[in-house]
Amino acid sequence: MLSALRHRYQNARDWLRRPADLIQANRTPFEVIFSDDIVSLRYYPPLTDEHIIVNGETLPVTQTRQPIPLVLVTPLAANTLLYDLFEDRSLVRYLRARGFEVYLIDWGRPRRRHDAWTLETYFADWLPKLLAEVRQHSGSQKLALHGWSFGALFSYCYTALGDDPDIAALSLIGAPGDYHANGALGVQYQRLSRQLRGLKRRTGRHVHQLPAALLRSPGWVNALSFKAVTPVSTLKGYLDLLRNLDDRQYVSNHATNAAFLDDMFAYPGAVIQDIVRHLWTDNCVARGRLPMRHQRGDLASVSTPVLLITGRQDTIVTADCSLALRQQMPAAAITHHVVKGGHMGILGGSNAPVDNWPVVADWLANIGKAAHAESGAATSDATSDVA
Repeated sequence: MLSALRHRYQNARDWLRRPADLIQANRTPFEVIFSDDIVSLRYYPPLTDEHIIVNGETLPVTQTRQPIPLVLVTPLAANTLLYDLFEDRSLVRYLRARGFEVYLIDWGRPRRRHDAWTLETYFADWLPKLLAEVRQHSGSQKLALHGWSFGALFSYCYTALGDDPDIAALSLIGAPGDYHANGALGVQYQRLSRQLRGLKRRTGRHVHQLPAALLRSPGWVNALSFKAVTPVSTLKGYLDLLRNLDDRQYVSNHATNAAFLDDMFAYPGAVIQDIVRHLWTDNCVARGRLPMRHQRGDLASVSTPVLLITGRQDTIVTADCSLALRQQMPAAAITHHVVKGGHMGILGGSNAPVDNWPVVADWLANIGKAAHAESGAATSDATSDVA
């Protein structure tokens, strides 16, 4: 009895005071191939293992390299741990085992000096630089983008700018589209939109006229807001931790999940301005426009194949919110796949390795095969012309 109590005390102490000893995330080796200011670009080299364990199942590591490199476009506020959360539940390890050349964009932790960064800063300024680095490193002009949440928004907005015809595929996970068709949150956005539009009519004032620094959303606020969406699940998680304090592995798993959920980053003030005005009030994407002050690009011009993954329990970005992109991108061949899970779970939850990752990998592999065959046919035709 005394030994069990001592064990529970030690696990509780480590969870509170030394969580780094418990955290299993971010263990897949990577190289930082580019960094500027707080933004960095990672490359995950080929795995040296013959097989990996994914959710308890053995997966052989293929020696066949996929022809199109894959760029993971991460969202804002969330850290990158969810992409490599556990050794047997690591998206980056899974994709490498399937033969993809994997790159990951880390937007970094915004400080107050970054409050002038807008949504446009990310998809129109940073993404072209980062994708140029990927192309130089990989030697491939064709790229596929995999975006989750705001990372999905950045991916399709970048493509819609029309400056890069070599985006071969868009894999969009929990992609926001029509904010006013977003379930219970959408109702709140509609109410806020009416109020802010009325305020603008009466006063001529709008959110972009406020100092951006006043609207900065600190990381702790973002973490609290994320948990507040599912308060019952959050409370249950802590109660389950108390009941399982004698299980070191359980405590380690909880600490690893907490490392992602509790350490969120700030939204720059100008990003909040854009969210409030462009996305919540004007609902610009549902009208075919990009969330930027000086409009350019066109969602209707996107012809890149698109995979939309939505979660049945996702209340942050509902299926209706995402599926509105079908109307705004009519030239794109859009495939929709529904999986079990909430907004975080559909990317890195316990069901994702079964419900989500194989679907994404198979779809991207088929796109790669088609592009490779097309490239081979074009080369053959060119050779015939020369002959």
